[in-house]
Amino acid sequence: MYNILAADGIAAEGLKILKENFNVEVRDKLPAEELLEIIPQFDALIVRSASKVTAEVLARAEKLKIIGRAGVGVDNIDVKAATERGIIVINSPDGNTIAATEHTFAMMLAVSRNIPQANQTMHSGGWDRKKFVGVELRNKILGVIGLGRIGAGVAKRAQAFQMNVVAYDPFVSADRAESLGVKLVALEELFKTADFITVHMPLTKETENMISLAQMKTMKPTVRLINCARGGIINEADLAVALREKIVAGAAVDVYTSEPLDKNSPLIGLPNIILTPHLGASTVEAQIGVSVDVANGIIDALNDKPVATAVNMPHIPAHVLKKLTPYLDLAERLGRTVTALSKNPVASVKVQVNGKIADGNTSLISTAALKGILSAAHIDHVNLVNANILAQERGIHLSEISSSVADDFSNTVTVTANENSVTGTLFGSEERIVMMNNFRVDVDPHARILICPHINRPGVIGEVGSILAEFDINISSMQVGKTDIDGTNLMVLTVDNPIPKAVIDKVRSSDAIFDAMLVEF
Repeated sequence: MYNILAADGIAAEGLKILKENFNVEVRDKLPAEELLEIIPQFDALIVRSASKVTAEVLARAEKLKIIGRAGVGVDNIDVKAATERGIIVINSPDGNTIAATEHTFAMMLAVSRNIPQANQTMHSGGWDRKKFVGVELRNKILGVIGLGRIGAGVAKRAQAFQMNVVAYDPFVSADRAESLGVKLVALEELFKTADFITVHMPLTKETENMISLAQMKTMKPTVRLINCARGGIINEADLAVALREKIVAGAAVDVYTSEPLDKNSPLIGLPNIILTPHLGASTVEAQIGVSVDVANGIIDALNDKPVATAVNMPHIPAHVLKKLTPYLDLAERLGRTVTALSKNPVASVKVQVNGKIADGNTSLISTAALKGILSAAHIDHVNLVNANILAQERGIHLSEISSSVADDFSNTVTVTANENSVTGTLFGSEERIVMMNNFRVDVDPHARILICPHINRPGVIGEVGSILAEFDINISSMQVGKTDIDGTNLMVLTVDNPIPKAVIDKVRSSDAIFDAMLVEF
């Protein structure tokens, strides 16, 4: 019988389900050194946010098959290390959605009406109505950054308060936003126009410090900021400066770069900020929900069934993997490439499979293409299990075509997003991109490529090469050819070194270059 370790105070309802199937040891408030000592005994581990499942822990987890996070975020789990060791990581993306949504709205109401400050004054024997005059939500503009489950839920509730909702999400289509009653705007416009701003994005390299002092200075001085998503999206030191200097009117924060919040944090003691100790998922209903979700996921995983909430590669039978793995990886890289070519948020995706591989079920290839598209848009923890669900949530329509007839190659995969398409194939075991928007290429998608549509005139190729050389960026291959538009060419460069944004911008600044699109695989 499998042994399960439940740490961090998992709700009894989930534990009861597990105890009916396995040996369960409950160890709340487990010190890190004890986790290291006892982890070799267990086949499954359940945690919330307190326990840190590091690479060091995983290195000692000789029997561990699955880690269940009773919540949404998996920041406290080294997912990469778990994947390398074949350990499934699952979470509960829906179990605390309502709790986090309602807490966000509670924070918005509290910061608009100074409720905590007024309450504290009352308990101290005071009665100061003038000091705590607030603002109404009605007719105010709410800026929602991130329209996932929670962001969409906040937007829905805001409309019930007669707020006007604008949103920024680089990977939500206009149709999806319209169905939510939300207007999509550029991030800069959201900053300038919103009366309230709430963030609902994962913490990534792209979203870390997304809102710093420079952005706050572009906002209305009456704006109020809410962060119940992840600490670090709003720069805490800059937020403290903006609050002290009245650059922004107020803030409500539930999550922090380091938890528990340091007693010397610059946020503590400011009169115009509300602080809560990461309570977004702290409701009775949410704790029951996530514990039951994770318990059922662990039961499925240990019985070799697929788990819909896996955040890394799910179990796929070996004989299926042997046939499909090269094409799954190829399709994902095609998805990343076609996303770079698409100027607008991807609303529709068509995946066409031609050749002998089309004789069987090719739906996994389509899912892999979606994984690449979503990953290119920095959607967190996308995998072959959840890519279809995440795409549906963002209003992306998928169509699939399979045909055993192939033209130039024995097998091809073509991914079309909006009006752009990319085709790939295998030369033996080597992946190649062979077509971009009807332009024939031979590109190795295992490096990084720079795609530059440009005017067909002398000197353009040399100009781009000189810019890259100036920054010690080596070009390992180059292809140039005419496009369907008269007088224009397409340049595809395979480069060996990372290309900073400033270099991309410099390439774009040339009057001969229409655009510069970087794809990193």
